[in-house]
Amino acid sequence: MRMIRTLIWIVLTAVLVAFVAMNWTKAPVNIWPLDDGEFFHFEWPVGFTALVFFLLGLAPMWLIHRAGRWRLKRRIAALEAVVQRPSAALTSTQLDAAAPEAETQAP
Repeated sequence: MRMIRTLIWIVLTAVLVAFVAMNWTKAPVNIWPLDDGEFFHFEWPVGFTALVFFLLGLAPMWLIHRAGRWRLKRRIAALEAVVQRPSAALTSTQLDAAAPEAETQAP
């Protein structure tokens, strides 16, 4: 399974490198309007810009996913701690004392 995952990562990396290499022409990206009517912009290759903005869009969903996993792990750990906690078990003297009462109640 680890080998398949490694192969998938290698193929994905090769596809991304090919995408960036084929789209290496620079394009202006306007970020924020300035007071003088111009824009704060940068010129990066199109492929690199697409990857950066894809990762910026992916980051919030990844953070939500990690927060959910963290919350569920804490919840599972708390539940496991409750299950592993020794319960108030009856001692043998309490069981012996309860036995005659059970016999007298039987018809």
